[in-house]
Amino acid sequence: MAAVSTISARTALGSEANSRLKVGLIGCGQRGTMIAKLFRENGYCEIAGAADYFHEHAADVAKEHQLGDDRVFSGLQCAEKMIAKGGIDAVAIISPPYFHPMQAKAAVDAGLNVYLAKPVAVDVPGCMSVKETAARAKAKGLIFLIDFQTRTNEFFVEAMRRVHDGALGEIGHGEALYHAGRLKPKTDERTPEGRLLNWVFDKKLSGDIIVEQNIHTLDVMNWAMQHVPPLRVCGMAARKVRVDVGDNNDTYSLVYEYPRNVGITFSSRQFDVPGGAPGGIMNRMFGSKGSLHTEYGGDTMIRGGAANFYRGGKSPGIYKEGIIANIGTFQKSIAAADKSNPTVEPSVLSNLIAIFGRMAAEKGAPMTWDELIASKAVMQPDLEGLKG
Repeated sequence: MAAVSTISARTALGSEANSRLKVGLIGCGQRGTMIAKLFRENGYCEIAGAADYFHEHAADVAKEHQLGDDRVFSGLQCAEKMIAKGGIDAVAIISPPYFHPMQAKAAVDAGLNVYLAKPVAVDVPGCMSVKETAARAKAKGLIFLIDFQTRTNEFFVEAMRRVHDGALGEIGHGEALYHAGRLKPKTDERTPEGRLLNWVFDKKLSGDIIVEQNIHTLDVMNWAMQHVPPLRVCGMAARKVRVDVGDNNDTYSLVYEYPRNVGITFSSRQFDVPGGAPGGIMNRMFGSKGSLHTEYGGDTMIRGGAANFYRGGKSPGIYKEGIIANIGTFQKSIAAADKSNPTVEPSVLSNLIAIFGRMAAEKGAPMTWDELIASKAVMQPDLEGLKG
């Protein structure tokens, strides 16, 4: 991801250097609360509104950032209420992914800059909506940034530069893995509010584990393949071990087929294995001159001859450091009026690749990229009983 190298001592609205970018937070859960603090710690930003379905969650963030009750917004339309109220220059959207396309559109329609968590959407129409919204943002001179941490890391960036320059030679095949333990339910899901609190286990709110969680390794795969979409994908998903909450699968086993007969196997799990089992977010690509090895939080390197070898390094703090870097880029881009918005295209493509895998697994047969792009299927979660 390109960063803005030089900025003037001004912020988004052309105000003086001691003013701050006013950010409205949408989604005040654990991650949203952390990101709000990191926006404040940036030094050029402040939280100026807190929106969450649950009033108490938004109120807690408002208290942390010394906001009045008039800056707290709740209910299913919390984002729209905050946007309509005004008093903000940008939004940070950290809500369940199902809501992302609608909330991003409302923000851009109101002339606000957008910092959007991945995944951008849970289905193909949602991805296309975000892509269109980002294009309108650019036309209006607004900044639209999608938060992937690996694309800010120096070792990932340099390794990918070398891969794209031919360090691996002719690529033969690759692997992408996301093996993790189970996530913990927030509450009993047998109420409407419980389902929403446990959104990460709900396929229609989250997009399933391949979209909400595994997208990190699929984004690295997409990056290594220079953002050329796969031709086909086939494989399966299952729900066999972590079956006590929601309706998400807990494993995926797929093969993505790329041009030039390059096959990349992908597997994931989201359950604990008695006695423990190796896990991690890893990618490996094997070619005629060398191989790429990456791990989110671990080593990133290229093995090969003297001309191709890259030692790289570890990235133990990539999660927080990547968010800090993206917040910095967001603020600097607004200050410099740099509306190039380079994260949009690759992020939407990675999101589509993740949906591609889910749909092929659901189909139980190989699926082509053209079939995916033609899909009009919309995922509609059960929001019955939730207050507006």
